Amino acid sequence: MQRPIDTARTLIDAGEDGPLPAIVQMGHPALRTPAAPYDGELTDHELLALLGVMRRTMHAAPGVGLAAPQIGLGWQLAVIEDSADVVEAVAAERERTPLPYFPVLNPSYSPMGEETAGFFEGCLSMAGYQAVVERPREIAATYYSTDGEQVSRELTGWPARIYQHETDHLAGTVYIDRAETRSLTSAGEYLARYSTADIQDVRQALGF
Repeated sequence: MQRPIDTARTLIDAGEDGPLPAIVQMGHPALRTPAAPYDGELTDHELLALLGVMRRTMHAAPGVGLAAPQIGLGWQLAVIEDSADVVEAVAAERERTPLPYFPVLNPSYSPMGEETAGFFEGCLSMAGYQAVVERPREIAATYYSTDGEQVSRELTGWPARIYQHETDHLAGTVYIDRAETRSLTSAGEYLARYSTADIQDVRQALGF
C-alpha cells in the first residue's frame, strides 16, 4: 500500500480543479487498516489543501463526513459537516442539528453517561445500504485542529453519531460492524418505508 505521504501529495497535486478521488468500497483493505496518527508530515498549506480535497469529495458524494481511509489515505484525519436539511419531525426525533464544517486530526471520544440511541446509518464506503446502529447519545470528543490546538467539546444526538462514525473509520471499524444486522436495508427500501418512521416501528417491522 502506498505511504500516506505519497497518497496525500498525489491528491494535493491534482489541484482544486483536478478530479476528485474515488471513495473506496467495502473489501478495500484501507477500510480495515487502522490509520496512523497524523504527526505534522505536511506543511500547513499542504494540510489545508488535502482537507479541501476531502471536503469537496464529501460534498460531491454527497455525505456529512469523510475519513481519510475512505480515499485510501492511512492518516487519522476526517472532515465533518451537516446542514441538517431534513424534515422537522425527523430532525427532532434524531436530534439532528446543523453542524458547521470542521476537520479533525487524531480524534477520539468517550461516552458521557449511559444513554444510547439507535438510528439508521449509511456509509459512503458501503453504497446502497443502511442499517440501525446503537451508539452513545452524548460524547466527549477530543481532537486536534489544523492549528495544532487540542480541542475538547461535547456532542449530542446526530452530531455525536457523525463524529463516532468517522472516528471509527480511523480504527478500521465500519458501521456495519456495530449494526443490528437484521435492520440492514437497501437504500430504496429505506426511502420507501423507514426514512420518516419511528425507530420503534422499524424494530417491530424488521424484528430486532
